Amino acid sequence: MAIEDRLKGIILAGGTGSRLKQNTEVQNKHLVRVGKYPMIEYPLATLAKLGVNDITVVTGAEHAGSIMNYLTRRHPEIDFTYKVQKEAGGIAQALALTRNVVEGHKIAVILGDNIYEEDFRLYASGFLQKNEGCQLFLKRVPDPHRFGVAEVRDGRVFSIEEKPTHPKSNLAVTGLYFFDASVFDKIGQLKPSARGEYEITDVNNMYVHEDRACVALVDGFWSDAGTLPSLDHCEEWLRESGYDPLRAK
Repeated sequence: MAIEDRLKGIILAGGTGSRLKQNTEVQNKHLVRVGKYPMIEYPLATLAKLGVNDITVVTGAEHAGSIMNYLTRRHPEIDFTYKVQKEAGGIAQALALTRNVVEGHKIAVILGDNIYEEDFRLYASGFLQKNEGCQLFLKRVPDPHRFGVAEVRDGRVFSIEEKPTHPKSNLAVTGLYFFDASVFDKIGQLKPSARGEYEITDVNNMYVHEDRACVALVDGFWSDAGTLPSLDHCEEWLRESGYDPLRAK
């Protein structure tokens, strides 16, 4: 059975985009242009490289219609389902909204502001064949305190800490995750964090404690584009590399 028949795609494109300031006053954050294209084209390209063409998009209520109109018009070849996150309750809460669409399938989840150069098809194929519960993708970064940080021993993840003041490593957990169907039961066990959100790091740690989490290092470019500095960083890389998400699929 082909990957696209066994792996469903999810793009989490919620949030108000407040960190992008004037760029998001009148449009959905994920339609802000990064290089030549709206931001959401980059996570779409990552899923397209996996052969996934059944994709659920979770977006915020504000400007939700604009992203639905754009994707429906621009990508008629993709079978989109839409879910609206009515409040800012965290990544895990947004993911929970997709349960009735993808339940029973393994899923590839990507944050809508994440840009990857890499092709993850081999990892997806391996994940579908193994009994791992989740696959996480790590990147060495100079500012790990901004991210969920993984402590890895002998090739296995030992713990993940969300935005630590004193990181145990420089390995950031990036915004692409492969999960098995048990992810939704795990989300159901969560309690809000100190910042009032349902944290995907807590879900990942449940897999870690079951010893069912595997990790891989991202070799190519990766960044989010959700802040003005990171948006500039992505723009610079796109200019220098010539990367084109529509040609990379």
